[in-house]
This record gives sequence, structure tokens and C-alpha cells, in this order.
Amino acid sequence: MSKDTVKPIRSLLFCASDREDEIRKALSSGADAVMIDLEEPRTPYTETQRETTRVMVNGLLKSLPKKGPQIFARVQPWATGQTIKDLRAVVGPWLTGILQPKIYQPSDVVGLDAILTCVEAEAGLEHGAVAIYPILETAQALRLAYEIGIASPRVQYMGGAISRFGDIYQAIGFRCTPDARETLYLRSKVLMDAKAAGIKYPISGMWTGALDDKDGLRAWCTELRNIGYFGMMLGNPILIPIVHEVFTPTKEELKYWTELDQLSAAADKKAETSGPVIHGTVNQGEAHVVHQAHVGSARKNLAWARELGVI
Repeated sequence: MSKDTVKPIRSLLFCASDREDEIRKALSSGADAVMIDLEEPRTPYTETQRETTRVMVNGLLKSLPKKGPQIFARVQPWATGQTIKDLRAVVGPWLTGILQPKIYQPSDVVGLDAILTCVEAEAGLEHGAVAIYPILETAQALRLAYEIGIASPRVQYMGGAISRFGDIYQAIGFRCTPDARETLYLRSKVLMDAKAAGIKYPISGMWTGALDDKDGLRAWCTELRNIGYFGMMLGNPILIPIVHEVFTPTKEELKYWTELDQLSAAADKKAETSGPVIHGTVNQGEAHVVHQAHVGSARKNLAWARELGVI
């Protein structure tokens, strides 16, 4: 998978790996992507239970139809020495990528890349078929987000996520508030690093508020979209409708982008006789006179919409 072929993910739904019914429910939830959690589906979780889970998950994945959401798996961290066991259970033609937890430095990604190369060969896959999605949940990883993003061509998804009282909280020490002002810098910093590293569609998350707080969730998603994210992680399928609503281009946006595209194409056909391309009114401010940067942005956004299947 190359960065050019990466598809946008509005919703990445987490589900525990030890519950077959939960995995199947997630796969039919309407989420763009599902993350099967082999790292820590519950606590405590013994090695004997892990072995049983790996066998079940492997059989389930082999039985899935070809059409469906993208599938990711979160595996045990590099430092445990158990990563390869999880990889062998999930790597196959059905898998989009691996969520790599507890990263501290770029070499962690390089190590996972090397193991994936071996497991891909065992599974009969082409080299590079499985993407890596680094989860930035240590202070070291957050500081080195750009370096982690360029550590391997496999790194296709990344972003600044938060948790109410989990690993990221432990690493930074912030106190979660309803509007999440305390994590805006974190999310913005990682977003910039991800884009500089060539990540096409950065993903953030998670929603730490109440499941029935629709206004709060919509405001959270809207801020993520406004600053440049294209989707988010989530832990409950009840959130999907609002998440998809916010991370899908609006009719007004599609109309504007299409008009810029068409105006530019028409002007190109009569370049010697046409004046400047104008859109809107003089009260529009910047972009009233259309330049190639505006057209390029419109066409990039239209490509995003096409990949989402909304045009």
C-alpha cells in the first residue's frame, strides 16, 4: 500500500478481540474501519486466553466476505516480545494495517516493519501490503511524531488522539475537560507532523464525553475537522452517525469546489481572451479572484469526496 492509494477513514471503531459477537457487530456497524484489539481486550488477560483469542480471530477473519470495512488490529507492544504471535493471527489479505502501541522512537516502527516483512511472506502477501498506524501515547512519541511518520513507508495513518485517563493522560498529565482545550496543542502539533510526513488523511480521537451528549460530540468532531483531521477513533458504534456527518463534505462545500473546478477548466480553454476568474462577490474577501492554489485545493477536496463515495 502506498500513500497515494490510502483511503479516508471517518470512523475507526475499536472492538475487543476476545468477543466474536462484538467483532461481528463492529464489522456490521457501518464504520469505515474496525480495529480488533489483541493488545488488551480486557484486564487481566492471560497468555492462555490470548492463545484462544488468536485462534478464534484468525478463523473469523478467514471467513469474512471480501467487501466490508477496512480492518486493523492492535497488537502487543514491541517490548513484550510477543508481537509476532499476534501478527501471525491477523495478517492476511483481509488486513489493512497494524495499530502499533507504546511507541517511543522511530526504531520501534522500523522493528515492526521488519517483522511484518517476514509475516507477510509467510502469508503469501506482497511486501508492504500491511500498513502501520503508530499510536502516539508516550511523551517521546508525541515529540517525535514527524520522525515516526517517516520511519517506514508502511506508516499510512497517524494523528493526535487523547484518552480521558489512559496512557496519553499518564504521559502528559493533563486533566480532561468537556471542550478538550487542554489537548488542542497536542492534536495540532501531531497533525502538522503527520502532514509533513506525508500522511494523507490524519485521524484523531477519541470522544471522552457522555455517549448521549450529541451536541458535545458534534462540537468535538467539528473542531477536529476544522483544524484538518479527516476522521477519528471511537469506542462505541452509537457515535458513528454524527462522526460520519461531520467528516463528510457538505452539499455546500461540494458545490463550491465543483464551481471552482469548472470555472478554471472553462478559463483554460480560452486563456488568451479571458480575464481573471471570479467567484462570488467582492464581499467574499480572499479567493474572490480565483488563483491556481484555490483550484488545486478544490480539486484535492473533490478527490477526497470521490474516495468517500459521496460524488
